[in-house]
Amino acid sequence: MSSRVISSLMAESFLLSKTVKYISGYSPVTVFLAAAILIGVLIYNKRRSRLVRLIEKIPGPKAMPILGNAVEMSVDHDELFARVMGSQKLWGSRVGINKVWQGPTPYVMLFDPETVEPILNSQKFTDKSGDYDYLQPWLGTGLLTSFGRKWHSRRKILTPAFHFKILDDFIDVFNEQSAILSGKLERELCSESFNLFPYVTLCTLDIVCETAMGRSIYAQSNSESDYVKAVYGIGEVVQSRQSKLWLHPDFIFRMTEDSKRHTSYINTLHGFSNRVIRERKAELRENLMNNNNLESVADAYDDLGKKKRLAFLDLLIEYSNEGARLSNSDIREEVDTFMFEGHDTTSAAISWTLFLLGSHPEYQQRVVDELESIFGDDRETPATMKNLMDMRYLECCIKDALRLFPSVPMMGRSINEDVQIANYTIPAGTTAIIMTYMLHRNPRIFPKPEQFNPDNFLPENCAGRHPFAYIPFSAGPRNCIGQKFAILEEKAVISTVLRKYKIEAVDRREDLTLLGELILRPKDGLRVKISKRV
Repeated sequence: MSSRVISSLMAESFLLSKTVKYISGYSPVTVFLAAAILIGVLIYNKRRSRLVRLIEKIPGPKAMPILGNAVEMSVDHDELFARVMGSQKLWGSRVGINKVWQGPTPYVMLFDPETVEPILNSQKFTDKSGDYDYLQPWLGTGLLTSFGRKWHSRRKILTPAFHFKILDDFIDVFNEQSAILSGKLERELCSESFNLFPYVTLCTLDIVCETAMGRSIYAQSNSESDYVKAVYGIGEVVQSRQSKLWLHPDFIFRMTEDSKRHTSYINTLHGFSNRVIRERKAELRENLMNNNNLESVADAYDDLGKKKRLAFLDLLIEYSNEGARLSNSDIREEVDTFMFEGHDTTSAAISWTLFLLGSHPEYQQRVVDELESIFGDDRETPATMKNLMDMRYLECCIKDALRLFPSVPMMGRSINEDVQIANYTIPAGTTAIIMTYMLHRNPRIFPKPEQFNPDNFLPENCAGRHPFAYIPFSAGPRNCIGQKFAILEEKAVISTVLRKYKIEAVDRREDLTLLGELILRPKDGLRVKISKRV
């Protein structure tokens, strides 16, 4: 036994004996309570000292007492992302792991396939980190933020909703909204440059709202609607609160102007979702009453004999009727989660892919050649599911765009029991951050990692690749349930644009400033110019 441990035990014994002597004149209940509190403090300190000792073995910047590295991280979002990525290069480049302290909480940053796999591939570490708690006022404990039995139950219920047969019903929505986007872009034909990002974002918002709730919000025609403003605004508030340590306590946050905005956004978002759920349930009840022979909402037809288009909400209502025990608030949680996860993430992927293809005309031409092999000279006919599945090289382009600019640049997990990563023991009570942005730039896996190269994802180049080297949709048991939906939507929108327009990037990649917010976005947008394809 080391002298440090012996000294610690002697000090604790002395403190305990002095405390017992001091309180010996009090009642037995008081003595018991005081002793219990003291023992609890001693146990906490022992565990805490072990946690600190283990974390301090991991490379990382020096931290201040109590505040940790919070002062260094209290900067604008663009500077924060640059600092976090810089710390990887400075402290963890050789081992794929480094540490920082967010106040009293230790964070380990993981960005190598071998360091990421023990977390993502385990059923023990499926709980999201506390950073996701700030989304709960909006999303509740839906599939993104839930944990334990609830998460397992919801995942099982929702998985059938993303089967290819169900996704086929969404293709019409993808095509209709992509055509509207194509029409909106026409006004930019004479522009020297324009920011592509807002156009794509409004398009994906229209898509996800219609596929999630069966309602059009016409975001591409009315970007000033209260609902659209609330979707954008709440993301800003959540990101600001996550990065500022002093805003973490609820009682402090409630005193800020951000809290008032947050409450207003929540009321708008929940009000819309609740209204749509009530109306949709009433519509479905009426349909089933008028068509007593229907087995499910999937069998419904409209007055013209055309099969009715399903929404994600319809499927949730049907699952609820089949005994899944989903209340209105449960349904709203999942609809709002689908809205959140399926909106900004796909808009970022589409925008980055178009921008990169505009920076590399040789790859853009290969995509156009593929589209012409599918559609010929036809610029207008909507894509079918088979058409989208045949866009294999376009999929390679999307995948490499997601490698360079993953929509979710980092993911957090709670470490609730000790785990061995590399040569380090990561103690329970730590937060693990999967640094997807850096993981995807591993030169051992991707030669010339900063170069856009869709050939990285040709089948022969994927063979033998570490399964956790590329994880834009996470990986393991808690991977993204909607990744097939996302890839199909991205193909539909990008192919619609490229069939009609030639796109050319105006900004240079090296001049862009990245914001690592809830999604990875360019601070000042992505400037491109377009011309009609002849």
